[in-house]
This record gives sequence, structure tokens and C-alpha cells, in this order.
Amino acid sequence: MKFARVKPLDAILATAEKKALHRSLGALQLTLFGVGCIIGTGIFVLTSAGAQKAGPGLMLAFVIAGLVCLVAAFCYAEIASTIPVAGSAYTYSYATMGEFLAWTVGWALVLEYAIAASAVSVGWSGYFAGTILDEFLGLQLPAFLAAGPLALGGQPGGFINLPAAVIALLVTWLLMIGTNESAKVNAILVAIKVSALTAFIVLTLPAVETARFNPFLPAGVFGGFGSGVGAVGAAATIFFAYVGFDAVSTAAEETRNPQRNVPIGLVGSLLICTIFYVLVAAGAIGTIGGQPIMGPNGVPFPAGSEELARQCALPAYSGALVCSDEALAHVLRQIGFSSIGNALGIAAFLALPSVILVLLFAQTRIFFVMSRDGLLPERLSAVHPKWKTPHVVTAITGVIVATGAAFFPVGQLADIANAGTLYAFAMVAVAVMVLRRTDPDRPRSFRTPMLWLVGPATIFGCAFLFLNLPAGAMLVLPVWTLIGVGIYFLYGYRKSHLGQGLIEVHEPEIHDIEPAIPGVDERDPLDPPRRPPVTP
Repeated sequence: MKFARVKPLDAILATAEKKALHRSLGALQLTLFGVGCIIGTGIFVLTSAGAQKAGPGLMLAFVIAGLVCLVAAFCYAEIASTIPVAGSAYTYSYATMGEFLAWTVGWALVLEYAIAASAVSVGWSGYFAGTILDEFLGLQLPAFLAAGPLALGGQPGGFINLPAAVIALLVTWLLMIGTNESAKVNAILVAIKVSALTAFIVLTLPAVETARFNPFLPAGVFGGFGSGVGAVGAAATIFFAYVGFDAVSTAAEETRNPQRNVPIGLVGSLLICTIFYVLVAAGAIGTIGGQPIMGPNGVPFPAGSEELARQCALPAYSGALVCSDEALAHVLRQIGFSSIGNALGIAAFLALPSVILVLLFAQTRIFFVMSRDGLLPERLSAVHPKWKTPHVVTAITGVIVATGAAFFPVGQLADIANAGTLYAFAMVAVAVMVLRRTDPDRPRSFRTPMLWLVGPATIFGCAFLFLNLPAGAMLVLPVWTLIGVGIYFLYGYRKSHLGQGLIEVHEPEIHDIEPAIPGVDERDPLDPPRRPPVTP
């Protein structure tokens, strides 16, 4: 079938072997990569947005999102240890469901990681402006440099979020230097923010007042499809914080002993972060309250909306959790721990770049593998001779992320990122079930328990959360997919290595590699060698 080009799994593994990234990451580094991405995005950045959607029900929202992630993580653990190459859900789909669906998954992952990285950059900007400039230096960043324009959901007087754009570009530069160097910096940053959150929990839990949790669900459990409010609506928003375990799988090709280390990194980072999420949310809401600001119809104003921005500018809501750009530091200041709150703000200021780093790392690796397969220009998959990283695509991605961070608010960015995330996660569950049927004898160092239940539960959970995103965010995925389909048929379908019969075959001896055809092409020495056409 024309649109059912399924790339042989052995060919995928051989291509990765011939044009591989350096394997330098262990189980601990992978777990820290996951923790670095998960802790930060949901706690430091989205606590305010989640509370505006669900109030104290934010705690339940973390549990709902965590449960969906848990079943998805088991699917990821099996297929990532079976196919330990870069590309994540894109590669898994290519090996099981064919090139066209794989393209749509890879295109969705591009949306997921790039927009999520922009969202965290905006979150970092809030801590930079509030803690570093205001609290310590006594400076006020001009409004037009502190946020995106109000027409796009920003704050009054905003034009461009300059700090968010700058941090995105700085992290891009760090990733271009090298994977191992990035992992070492990330480990230090993760230690800083885990220590800061532990201190937050110790200080806030003893001061919790149970009355602040009443009403626990001011917007209900289920606000209705497309509403984006209620506990389920909040879960749909904060779900993007859990993409950290997906980022772990994208690093499989750069991991030592991936069959063992990838499952450890996936499940371990998810469990650690879920515990932190629930405890920190309880401490924040139980001390100063977290009731949403309601609209005239009794429904919370949308997070990141123009209406909410105007309400938060009123004196009555000056100390509200849902209005803070640096939620956790704000909570500590409100309960009398100003110095520690400032210290936590510094920790967020230092640690949130680790989240941006992991998201950018994952996004560039998706582009890298799609380029390596010929679906995007092969020059994008060029590896720097000194740094050993895909420097071209990293630079392009960094510029795109910086642009998004400069003009959009965190709440809107998070919802948009989730559209791609949930689609990709559901497709991974499908890929695991398909591979079990089509290749049952392939060695699996990790097998998903009760796949007959876990696989469908993952698909249902992702679809359910997708339908609880705001209507505007839901529309982004089909529009983005249509754009991607156009690119695929205009370029990828014709240039695909698989479509041209250029299927890589694993050959251990270097003298077996055929040279480029003289006078026909001058190929980059890092590019896969040409092979005689075969029927895909």
C-alpha cells in the first residue's frame, strides 16, 4: 500500500548504528533528565494556571494527569527498551504503523516540545522579573518588555517578553555544545530545585488550614468538553508537565545499556515528580488559598485570558495565588518567610532552564531522526564534528522557541503543547499493541503488564484529556496536522529514504559500505550510504 510504508525494525536499528549519536547517559542521568523536565513546568510555572481552573481541586488534577501518565509510561518503557533509538513516538510509529502515521506523530511532537519549551521560558521570565529584578535589585522591568501583547493573552502594556526569549536562546547554545555537558549542568540544576521544593513542603504543610480547601471543587470535577475548567480541565493543562518521561525515551540512542536504563528513567522520574506535585500543591493552596476568580456566569475566567489579566490588576486580587507569576515564592512571602521565598525564587530562576534544556533536547532529536529518514532535508541531521550534536536543527529550534516565548502567555502555550502531547502518547500505546502482534518473538527486556488493559486505558485517558482542553487549543492539532500533511506530500513523500528503497542494512565491516555514486551526488560523510532500490 502506498501510504503504509512500514520501515523494518532491523533497518531502523541499523540506521541508528551507522549514523549514531554518542552513548554517554546512564540510568541516573536519564532519571534526572526526566525530573529536570517534569518538576518545574507544573509546579513552578503552572500552579497558578491550574488553581484558576480547578481551585483546591488542583491536587486531584495532578493525580488524574499522573494516572494517565503512569499507564503511558509502561507503554513507553516496553517500546523504548525494544527500539532504543532516537525519535520517540515517531520512530515507534514508523516501525509499526507506517510512514504516514509516523510523520503525523513526529509533526505533533515538534508542536509538543517546542511550545512547551516556550511556555517554561515564559515561566522563568516571571521569576526573573519578580525575584531577581524586583525583590533583590529593586528594579521594575518595563511592561512592554515583560510580557506578550494583550491581544494574544498577555498583560496590559505588554509587547514582547524579552527575558523569556533570551533564556531560550542561551539554553539552545548550551545544547549545541554537547549532550554530556548538558546532562552535567542539568544534574546540578535538578539538585537545586528538588532542595528548594523540599524546603517549601517542610515550611508550608505545618501551616495548612483545612478550611482553605473548601470548596474543594469550585468548578466541579468535569467542566464540560472544550471548557478547560474543573479538575479534569486542569489535568488537561498540567499534563504537559509530565512530558519529561517522554523526553527520556528520546535519549535512548544516547544511553548506555538502554534496555535497562530507559525503563528506570521513565518510571522513576514519573513517580518522584508526582509525589512532589501533590505535596507542593497542598502546601500552596492550604496556606494562602487557591480559589479561582469567577466570571459573571459562575465559571472561572480562562487562565491566561485578557479578562483574567484585568481582574488580577485590581487591588482585591493583588495577593491571589492565581494571579502570581512566581507562585511558590509568592506563597512563602505571604506566610512570613520572605527571605526563604526569595531564595526559592532564585532556585526557580536557576533551575527552570533545566526544563527548557530537556524539552529542547527532545525536540531537536525528533527533528534529527525525521531528517535522517529523509522526510525533512538531510542537512538538518548534520552532526557537528567537534560537539557531536545536531547543531543545525538545534539552532533553528531555539529561534522558533524564543519567538513563541516572546509573544504568548504560559497558560495558552501549555494548552497548545498538550494537543500534540496527548496524540503522541496515544499512538505509542497503539504501537506497543501492534508490535506485540506483528513481532511477538522480538526480545523485550521490559514487558508492559496487562497490556490488554494498559494499552486501551492509555488511549482512552489521552482522548478524554484532549477533549477537556479549551476549544481553541483542541483546534490547533488538526490545523497543525493539515500543515504537516501538506509538507509531507510536497517533500517528505518523495524524498523519503524508505520510499526510494534506501533501506539501511546492518553490516559490521566498514569496507562493506558502498561509496557515493561519482558524479551524481557529493554526500555528507555522516549521511547514510546509498543502497540499491528495494521494494518497501
